[in-house]
Amino acid sequence: MSEKISLTVSQGGERLDKYISNHTDFSRARAQTLISCGSVWVNGKEAKKNTVLNLGDIISIEYEEETGPVFAAEQIPLDIVYEDEDICVVNKPQGMVVHPAAGNFSGTLVNALMAHFDKLSDLGGTDRPGIVHRLDKMTSGLLVIAKNNAAHENLAKQFALHTANRRYLALVHGNLKQDFGTVSANIGRHPNDRTRMAVTLEGKEATTHWRVLERFGSITLLELRLETGRTHQIRVHMAHIKHPVLGDEVYSGSDKRSRLKGQILHGYRLELDHPVTGQKCVFLSPIPDYFQQELMRLNSTFSWKEEIGL
Repeated sequence: MSEKISLTVSQGGERLDKYISNHTDFSRARAQTLISCGSVWVNGKEAKKNTVLNLGDIISIEYEEETGPVFAAEQIPLDIVYEDEDICVVNKPQGMVVHPAAGNFSGTLVNALMAHFDKLSDLGGTDRPGIVHRLDKMTSGLLVIAKNNAAHENLAKQFALHTANRRYLALVHGNLKQDFGTVSANIGRHPNDRTRMAVTLEGKEATTHWRVLERFGSITLLELRLETGRTHQIRVHMAHIKHPVLGDEVYSGSDKRSRLKGQILHGYRLELDHPVTGQKCVFLSPIPDYFQQELMRLNSTFSWKEEIGL
């Protein structure tokens, strides 16, 4: 199926292929292929990959949508926190991928959802039925699933307007000097590694609020609240202020050979308005075993649990 994309250049001086890769889901290699095949125009004229863009240029891209492998329903247990006719809230375990993608076409949350529910929203596409927002593979926590398109549209708007509230617990390296703070830094694709995100001037606005729950000397327990929902946001922001999440092999160089299997990061609270009734809903997820084990190893007092409602 042929698809079309139109982009208006917001900042001049960048090469066409790089601009496309930074502002779409295309890799730079695919952007170059599309340009070479005559599928990209700038201001109505067929472009070359070394074209340098000017502010206000109009980029037009026409391409054939890539089709992925067929994936199927799988009988995978789900930890359902809440369910009604319109939504379902699930507690995703650490290590589970949310939806099928290259290298992960089975064993995902979507495969489990397809086996559990007869109908899910399709606004996210055929490979993401019901998926309104995501968590990284090695991040555990709460996700709301839309069972129909009306619920999906309403929930997506809440996340876009930042009225849906998400809170996380994380163990991070170092002892933060303040008791609370905010990181406001744009996040985009890493300029040299498309598999990673980074703080970049050209990235999308991102804001993370944090506060200290307990200190362990060289490690600190934080509660974090997201205003935005960028890919890897907490992990990138904490690494940016030199306090990367414990166990994060991607954004913490010291954890590349860690005994941990992934970052110690858990989405423990989700607050939103029910998409049909409008009722304020608050969902909580208990601290998972892998996280508790680290807290016990650090001799945590757990005195903060009641404060955050757990």
